[in-house]
Amino acid sequence: MKNQWIEFFFGIVTVKITGKGTERFINALIRNGYHIWNVKRHGTETITFRMRMTDAKEIRPYIRNSGLKLSFLQRNGIPFLYKRMLKNSGFIAGAAIFLVIIFLLSNVIWGIEIKGAKPETEYKIRKELDKMGVKIGKLQFTVENVEGIQRQLTNNVGDLTWVGVELNGTTYHLQVVEKNEPKKPEQLAPQNLVAKKKAVIVKHYIEEGQLMIDKNDHVEPGQLLVSGQIGQEGQTPKLVAARGVVWGETWYKSHVELPFTTNFKVFNGNEKVKHSIQFGKTELPIWGFGKPEYREYETEKTQHKLHFLKWELPISYVNKTIREREEYTRTYSEKEAEQIALEMAKKEIKSHLDEDAIIKDEKILHKAVENGKVILDIHFKIIENIAVGQPISEETQE
Repeated sequence: MKNQWIEFFFGIVTVKITGKGTERFINALIRNGYHIWNVKRHGTETITFRMRMTDAKEIRPYIRNSGLKLSFLQRNGIPFLYKRMLKNSGFIAGAAIFLVIIFLLSNVIWGIEIKGAKPETEYKIRKELDKMGVKIGKLQFTVENVEGIQRQLTNNVGDLTWVGVELNGTTYHLQVVEKNEPKKPEQLAPQNLVAKKKAVIVKHYIEEGQLMIDKNDHVEPGQLLVSGQIGQEGQTPKLVAARGVVWGETWYKSHVELPFTTNFKVFNGNEKVKHSIQFGKTELPIWGFGKPEYREYETEKTQHKLHFLKWELPISYVNKTIREREEYTRTYSEKEAEQIALEMAKKEIKSHLDEDAIIKDEKILHKAVENGKVILDIHFKIIENIAVGQPISEETQE
């Protein structure tokens, strides 16, 4: 019979007929439209054949008063497999539940190890991890990925210079580099303090050394400010490491250009979250279907590898956040553009100065409006420490 594999879905029964007149019985079944195949003779009075399960239920009337003996040898097909599964459903369900439990336990956080941190810093790290949901007992794919954890710890724990995060099996390993404590004052070699740039002296605070300048003095780069040679006249000078701060007024020029109209893209708050399971390069959506209806958007993708015991599976849980983005046009008046450009120039100047430097005054030297933008040349007066150390060599000694 052709396409016998189709019969597998309906169920197949192997039938055995024993007695005299087996051929008449087979012919009777065929005349009445029953499909039989694999007919085999075993001796002179025994025949076996195969037929559908549904047909097998209807052939008993043909066997009555025929003197033949009917028996069923094998039962194959989906209906019989289903019955066996129901019969062994407890075992199958138990095995399935066991595998699910093992799978879930393989993707639970069971350990967090932190190395290289002091006890107080480790406490801060663990407290921050708790806020992020990274704690023992949580499923790995419900928390931030390794890069996200590393980024948040670096931003939120001020004592960290760097932290490396690695997920090994069910344990997070954190390697920490803390910020260095303030160093103890170094034992400096004998030195002078000299000016590092042109300035007018504003004030000074000298810890050690002989002051060589006064307030309001105009100094040039390299000019001696504080001498490391101290002592009275007529005596051999004593060499020390001159230390202190000399504040001077310095000058800088800045050139800045700012368009009156600027186009940029911003998020408007609309977002859509999608969840999927990824097998290799194929993604199977499980929540959040269809394409986003946003005209312009940006997608943030977080991927978590799934594990079974110690093995990493070629399966990942993928979380996608799709945020709608729209174009925004910002327009300044001439006065607003001038003020914004001035603030930009200040930030640029401060980026090249020490933290304790102060902008005393600013003056616009030149202003122009060309090609839809404001152009400024600005003069800044800065109060900053101009003193730098210069070792005292034998040639510079008096």
